[in-house]
Amino acid sequence: MVAAAPVWSVDPRTGKQREQVAVEATAQDVDAAVRAAHEARGALADRAVRAAFLRTAADRLDAAKDRLVETADAETALGPVRLTGELARTCYQLRAFADIVDEGAYLDVVINHPDDTATPPIPDLRRYKVPLGVVAVYSASNFPFAFSVPGGDTASAFAAGCPVVVKAHPDHPALSEQVAEVLREAAAEHGVPAGVLGLVHGFQAGIELIGHPLVAAAGFTGSVRGGRALFDAAAARPVPIPFHGELGSLNPVLVTEAAAAERPEAIGTGLAGSMTLGAGQFCVKPGLVLAPDGDAGDRLVKSLTDAVGAVDAGVLLDHRMRDNFVAGVAERARLPEVEAPVRPGPGGEHTVSPGFLTVPAAKLAREGEHDLLLEECFGPVTVVARYRDADEAKAVLSRLPGNLTATVHLSAEEAAGGGRGAELLAELTPLAGRVLVNGWPTGVAVAPAQHHGGPYPATTSTSTSVGGTAIERWLRPVVYQGTPEALLPAELRDDNPLGLPRRVDGVLER
Repeated sequence: MVAAAPVWSVDPRTGKQREQVAVEATAQDVDAAVRAAHEARGALADRAVRAAFLRTAADRLDAAKDRLVETADAETALGPVRLTGELARTCYQLRAFADIVDEGAYLDVVINHPDDTATPPIPDLRRYKVPLGVVAVYSASNFPFAFSVPGGDTASAFAAGCPVVVKAHPDHPALSEQVAEVLREAAAEHGVPAGVLGLVHGFQAGIELIGHPLVAAAGFTGSVRGGRALFDAAAARPVPIPFHGELGSLNPVLVTEAAAAERPEAIGTGLAGSMTLGAGQFCVKPGLVLAPDGDAGDRLVKSLTDAVGAVDAGVLLDHRMRDNFVAGVAERARLPEVEAPVRPGPGGEHTVSPGFLTVPAAKLAREGEHDLLLEECFGPVTVVARYRDADEAKAVLSRLPGNLTATVHLSAEEAAGGGRGAELLAELTPLAGRVLVNGWPTGVAVAPAQHHGGPYPATTSTSTSVGGTAIERWLRPVVYQGTPEALLPAELRDDNPLGLPRRVDGVLER
């Protein structure tokens, strides 16, 4: 019998192992975790229990802040300030989902009483949404709190009434174990069994998890290659399941000539801050910038050069990412007519130096070897494509795949309705789930109106992973027809004993 492989916590600042925190899960381990989660479904049936559980989870994470941030920093090198803020965001979204559960509008209750005068006649119909079942969550490397064990996928699944089994990310296994224990303690306070949150480690465990017959849906944040493999596996099951994956995004930025002329320094320094934030390890990092040729564009590039050149080398999440970044920027820099005003690459044995590349936009306007510049390169680098006219910029935009974000920088006159502002927004809208004007995409607010998703390969579905509507991923509608009042779920009874928002015979009731 082969011994299970150890799971080590590694310090990315040195590349050295810190401690063994677990062993990789076997197929039997995955099966046990999924079955325990499946058995815990009933404990989440009561909305009041779910809301209380979510709030207690946030409180307990807050109380363990110092210990959790220390572990997270040791495993990710993201720094205490960034990680403290990320944990606060994570607790906020847990509480926000508790509020959503309390309100109940997410159940989307709709009632139609019988109407024999309609054509065709309408019988008694009552619809609401029910949880799918066990959700598999695949943690992200770059957000060890907000897109990991206690993150938005887990919080929204719990809010929907779905137990969760998390496949831990190998970059922060010790933190994953600590956070899972905190969440289980919160569950115990409300009589929810520990199995409501399963945690497994190891590459093979992730494959076993997506194929388990009791897993009803999955959420993923990671690479295009890994996400697509799991997406295909989810679709190839005897019973396919929804797979909500966030895979990769270039997050294009278009700077108009008028905007570059109006505020080149502000745009250059703003771009530098956005592309180097968190060592360029944000899913919404601007990876392609269309900037005009000419004096205004030159001033913008000069400002970007000065700002990026002043940024220190940083540590990436692991050495594999560091190696991929170094190799990726070197391959891109070797392409014809590509220049590096600030050359990205190795900063030291364990660090990378930020930088950016420039290329004539004409090289990207048609298929060729420069297509590599249209692929995401994870880390502190961006590509500035210099366009000669609006048609050339439009030609590049037409070749881009789906993205999480797309940004346009306009002059004051263009933003007020003059020039091509509205036309440019129309050109960017098909490319992304979030379109920004005169801002930067890094930073995804947790708010009811937020949408964090986009056309493939940004995501594999039309859903969002941030904001209140993320709960919709883990629900399905059910209609009861001609059902006696005594047999109906409380949510669908005429007297509305739970006080839910609903629509009755076309009239919205609050």
